[in-house]
Amino acid sequence: MNQLKKNKAFILEYINAMSGQEKTRERLEKYNADPGLIEYIMFIDSVFPKYEVLVDEIMAEGDRVIVRARLKGMHEGELMGFVPTHKEIEYPFVVCYEIRNDKIVHSWVIADNLILAERLGMQNVPEKRKPGNVEK
Repeated sequence: MNQLKKNKAFILEYINAMSGQEKTRERLEKYNADPGLIEYIMFIDSVFPKYEVLVDEIMAEGDRVIVRARLKGMHEGELMGFVPTHKEIEYPFVVCYEIRNDKIVHSWVIADNLILAERLGMQNVPEKRKPGNVEK
């Protein structure tokens, strides 16, 4: 198996091991050497306990694996100053993992917080702009 396939298989194993489970530091450190990502995942798990990750697409290049996916979970913790809504939500995100020696060493995540706010029914969410609608 070439390295790209190994990296993709590693990330899929990691996602499957975490999805729908409590994300403890010990479980995360088995795959992950990026302290920022560990803290971020533990925070998100406190807001959406035992959230699932539904993978839509996975790509690999060099030592990086990019995953386009959706988070699915129940809003049970405070988020951006908003109390729990106890609503089940699903929203998209993209994460890029950098892998060395069978560990995630660096990552970045892009998530659409506007979609998240809308799905949680948060008030005062700005109305989406229509294409061609320019503010003056």
